[in-house]
Amino acid sequence: MDTIVIKCGGSILSELSDSFFTSIKELKNNGYKVVIVHGGGPEIGQMLASLSIESEFVNGLRKTTSEVLDVAEMKLSGTVNKKLVSLLGKAGIQAVGLSGCDGSLLQVKPIDLESLGYVGEVTKVNTQFLQQMLELDYVPVISPIGIDENFSKFNINADTAAASVAIALEAKHLLFVTDVDGIMKNGEVLPALSTTTVRELIEEGTIYGGMIPKVKAALSALETGSLHEITIINGKDSLVAMDGSLKGTKIVKELEVV
Repeated sequence: MDTIVIKCGGSILSELSDSFFTSIKELKNNGYKVVIVHGGGPEIGQMLASLSIESEFVNGLRKTTSEVLDVAEMKLSGTVNKKLVSLLGKAGIQAVGLSGCDGSLLQVKPIDLESLGYVGEVTKVNTQFLQQMLELDYVPVISPIGIDENFSKFNINADTAAASVAIALEAKHLLFVTDVDGIMKNGEVLPALSTTTVRELIEEGTIYGGMIPKVKAALSALETGSLHEITIINGKDSLVAMDGSLKGTKIVKELEVV
């Protein structure tokens, strides 16, 4: 069965359109199995501020102390996850909310305990568990909190968590859903880019800010897994064009750019 992994960024979650959910129904009706991985940075940031808990970013990753981890888990696996499951249910899509801790779904090791604290990188995905959910026709909605071999919890960057899930499931597509139409240059969406061109666009500053971790996760997934293309796409509109193709910017392996 062909699988699509969709990563929804925290900044877009409150702006997902009805068309977005209709698109997921269309994909399922066309025979795709759908898995969603979500972030929740803005929600975490707001709660940390309200509790006067200091938080900093190191190389684009939130340094995660035990206090920050408690808040991250509360917002990601609680509020944000269940809100997204509810929105899918309202749209007529059977969904089940999961933390990466459930069923040892996302197994991790620490990236750098000293500089980043409880931030993990995925070492293994429990694909059997996910396949069982997919066979029951559920859309798994995964929050990026994982566990290590000692069952200690870790925060995971949602972009890299989604890429790890896509690689493990040998997904046909990985979509990064954001609040822009794709990678832009001179006000126009670039429809297809090779990995080399993406690196050049980062160098020249066309790709900048919050888009950089997305495209770096995309490049890593293309290099290390069986994925052939990754799409950066806007969640404020339908994911699917009139001809049935996916909208947005496709990043493809070098030899596959036409």
